[in-house]
Amino acid sequence: MPDASALARAESLIGSIPDYPQPGVVFRDITPLLADAAALRATIDALMEPFAGQFDVVAGIEARGFLLAGAAATAAGVGLVPIRKAGKLPRPAASVSYALEYGTAAIEMHDDLPRGTRVLLLDDVLATGGTLAAGRELVHTLGSEVIGTAALLEIDVLGGRAALGDAPLHSLFHV
Repeated sequence: MPDASALARAESLIGSIPDYPQPGVVFRDITPLLADAAALRATIDALMEPFAGQFDVVAGIEARGFLLAGAAATAAGVGLVPIRKAGKLPRPAASVSYALEYGTAAIEMHDDLPRGTRVLLLDDVLATGGTLAAGRELVHTLGSEVIGTAALLEIDVLGGRAALGDAPLHSLFHV
């Protein structure tokens, strides 16, 4: 596990952009964290730590979840599964719709994993829980097992953790 000072520095790199993508929403900008190699490595190691040795692939949810999942898969020496926004895959095998704090959306995933594959599901932000719950549903629908879910940042006031039930969940930072 990275030391507390490395994680505190990484967290300090996450910016807040008010009223984006619409009034009343505070966008959490992780771009400065992603651009800093030491901060990125510390956060990736900390996101995976509770699930070390338990997963065969990492699934990342579009778009910023891809970035984290790619880094995590490389660091862990496992494969990567992209979970895309609806209409972005040439051959989606499953699709799930869900609610966001400011609208609705759908995600899709190919059926490329052998049945029973153990998946670590990653995303950048846990807000209302809709995106991660939909990701879990997709993975299960396609015959794989989500062994854990990790989010870089959890917005506690939005209650997303409750939407995910009691399955293993690890959020690195909280606001």
